[in-house]
Amino acid sequence: MSNWIVPIIETVQRELLMFSAIWLLIGAVDDVCVDAIWAGRRLYRKIAFYRRTPPMKADQLPPTSGTGLIAVLIPAWGEAAVIGAMLRNCTRSWAASPCHHRIYVGCYPNDPQSSAAVIQAAKLNPHIRLVLVNHAGPTTKADCLNRLWRALLADEITGGYKAKAIVLHDAEDAVHADELRVFDRLVTKGGAVQLPVIPIRTKGSRWISGHYCDEFAEAHGKNMVVREALGAPLPLAGVACAIERNLMGRLAVMNGGEPFDQNSLTEDYELGIRIGSAGGRTIMARILDSRGKLVGTKACFPDTLNTSVRQKTRWLTGIALAGWDRLGWNGNLAQKWMLLQDRRSIFAAIVLMAAYLCILLTAILSVAEAQGWHQPRSFPPTLILLLWCNAVFLFWRLFVRASFVGALYGPKEALLSIPRSLIANIIAIMAARRACFAYVRHCFGAPLHWDKTAHHIVPESLARSD
Repeated sequence: MSNWIVPIIETVQRELLMFSAIWLLIGAVDDVCVDAIWAGRRLYRKIAFYRRTPPMKADQLPPTSGTGLIAVLIPAWGEAAVIGAMLRNCTRSWAASPCHHRIYVGCYPNDPQSSAAVIQAAKLNPHIRLVLVNHAGPTTKADCLNRLWRALLADEITGGYKAKAIVLHDAEDAVHADELRVFDRLVTKGGAVQLPVIPIRTKGSRWISGHYCDEFAEAHGKNMVVREALGAPLPLAGVACAIERNLMGRLAVMNGGEPFDQNSLTEDYELGIRIGSAGGRTIMARILDSRGKLVGTKACFPDTLNTSVRQKTRWLTGIALAGWDRLGWNGNLAQKWMLLQDRRSIFAAIVLMAAYLCILLTAILSVAEAQGWHQPRSFPPTLILLLWCNAVFLFWRLFVRASFVGALYGPKEALLSIPRSLIANIIAIMAARRACFAYVRHCFGAPLHWDKTAHHIVPESLARSD
């Protein structure tokens, strides 16, 4: 190795090390603040409310304040592999539910396979209604949801009633038997309710699909709880969420008559933020059923590197980049802090990339030192202190995530969450690169492309394996 190359590598390594160490420390302190708020809230509720009386379970919730239809909206394009099983699971799970509900499934005229699967499922369940979009697909999820919204409005006019709540689901979801009961009891208290999303690791994809288990366990077990405690609007997950009917109507009026924005890549995220602007409040409902299981929606996420990167690209583009333009920085200090949490993802990926590049350069310098080609300079004390602080925070971060994963999935998955954090970081870096390129093209006039996630895992078998 040439004598002039090694000093350059060492200079670049030290600059990257200082850059990544400073920003990793800032991000770690930010995360610890969220941890502290979650822990303080949990301790307070345990002392103030649950010291003598344990939290209510789903079957112990007080009676609803009023009756009414719960309309479940499910958009479906190219979902023939899963939509039939999903609807059969809904039929089985909600057969004994006292809540009056109707399932609206949106299909496209050029997707007869999905329509046929819905019609077959509707033969066994009169609550299922097929709604055809009046143009060929695929379009955006928001476009299909708006068609379902108009179908509900037509039914209200014809039947002379008004629905109580609108529930959103995807075609691959495995619903919980107590879901409608929880929505029926809680939706009028704030305006919207979000249940936890529980990813299920698919066979043969321990690392790719498994990392969604880690992310959602912490996000819906801690981060969303903290947002609710701070009074900041909660972004909806697009599944397992209910919006009070009148609130949805106000959102539609604010958006030109249609509640879902077809120009958004992450219409569910923006809908949650807009609920706060419309005076509503979203409840993050973490409640157990009579068996002690968390009431939530199970779903399978992408199980290959390519599909996961594509999905994360859409999330990052819609939330961290386009969301900045579309939603701005409105709200109080707590809301601005949570928006910053959402939008720091792109910069966090850059910092992670710098850190991993620094590790690679350090390995090269170690080889050069071992071969006698280079004698490295010692690190300044400030940098050493930064590295030790980041090491402590890294172990804390891995411990916190493993704790939330273990509480939901058990000790095995908790241990796997530690090496899976590396996979999550690699996917985040790759998705951030794609999102930045896509957004730069958009700034020069190219439209943002809605990249739909393909579903091939049938949720029916997952629900039965619980």
